[in-house]
Amino acid sequence: MYQDYPERPAEAAADWTVPQNWAHYSATDHRVWDTLFAQQAKLLPGRVAPEFLDGLDVLRLSKPGIPDFDELSEVLTKRTGWQVVAVPGLVPEDVFFEHLANRRFPAGIFIRKPDELDYISAPDVFHDVFGHVPLLAHPVFADYMQAYGQGGLRSLEFGAIHKLARLYWYTVEFGLVQGADGLKLYGAGIVSSRSESIFALDDPSPNRLGFDLTRVMRTKYRIDDYQQNYFVINSFAQLLDVTLNTDFGPLYDELARLDDIEIATVLPDDRVYTRGTQAYARSRAA
Repeated sequence: MYQDYPERPAEAAADWTVPQNWAHYSATDHRVWDTLFAQQAKLLPGRVAPEFLDGLDVLRLSKPGIPDFDELSEVLTKRTGWQVVAVPGLVPEDVFFEHLANRRFPAGIFIRKPDELDYISAPDVFHDVFGHVPLLAHPVFADYMQAYGQGGLRSLEFGAIHKLARLYWYTVEFGLVQGADGLKLYGAGIVSSRSESIFALDDPSPNRLGFDLTRVMRTKYRIDDYQQNYFVINSFAQLLDVTLNTDFGPLYDELARLDDIEIATVLPDDRVYTRGTQAYARSRAA
């Protein structure tokens, strides 16, 4: 994702890209990737959107070791016109939007340590590639990601990036989709985490609410623990349709007049799949 105005490292190009330098990954780095991949590949079938599993197969991500971005991009470009570009970590919002708008997904190149398998404070190559890239092989989701990037560039003139960030957070990072046989995971922040892959579907604590664009863009989120709200889309086509057919200028004006919605709030007009107990969040606060 992106952050506010970090300093560009000296080794990064003007667009913040760097060489992946694949040959410099250590054997330990590759073992960490393989361990994480095996864990999630065993856990996710039946829990994740089938389009995600299709992406894993198409992109041959089961091949041992951290993927080479050039090889990954060669397959992905033929499929949906996207490529994966290496960046040193989080990048400024305008850089992030520019990459997405041009069908380039910026992926970090470092990988977590063996003692950080289920939680890291910043996204690493496993989160970015395993979590995000498989759905970029799906044409509709690929179009949504480009539309989000284009919308992000337009949002800069409205001073509403923090509102648009909520859309990314509650869809691309932590989204659920209604499948034929129940709710499924698709957000990268969930599918790349063993514990949240279980929590997001099985735990009674969080709210699971129907997706509504204005509602999502008013809703605060947390970055330091499991989510207290998950929003459920009907399909990836719904996401793309809403993004392409919404005039965001008037929407930003409306959002400026409306109060933000606090985390864990359930509104009377919400479509409620699960009204959470919030027991987990209360236990953490205590």
